[in-house]
Amino acid sequence: MGAIAQPITSESCNAKREAIERDIDAAKAKGQAQRVRGLERALSANQRNCSEERLQAEHRKRVQAQERKVAERQRELAQAKEKGRADKIAQREAKLREEEAELERLKAAR
Repeated sequence: MGAIAQPITSESCNAKREAIERDIDAAKAKGQAQRVRGLERALSANQRNCSEERLQAEHRKRVQAQERKVAERQRELAQAKEKGRADKIAQREAKLREEEAELERLKAAR
């Protein structure tokens, strides 16, 4: 297999892998065989598929989706202001602030 096809290990991938391994240990201690099998499949998929590039791409998609939500909330607020409905304006402003806060949280995560 060429170097391009092999996943690149990253701290994020390692953190996910360690969390799955802890869950496997806990499930084994509780005698949850079916859960252990499922977690082992998840661990295998992590080892096979997790790469920094994939994690970055997924993060970019989440940020872009959140940016679209912010833009939509801005349009909704503008429409409420056009209609002059104070109750709707306050409601739309609150929703916009929530979406903007989530966008900032996502941007700070990377």
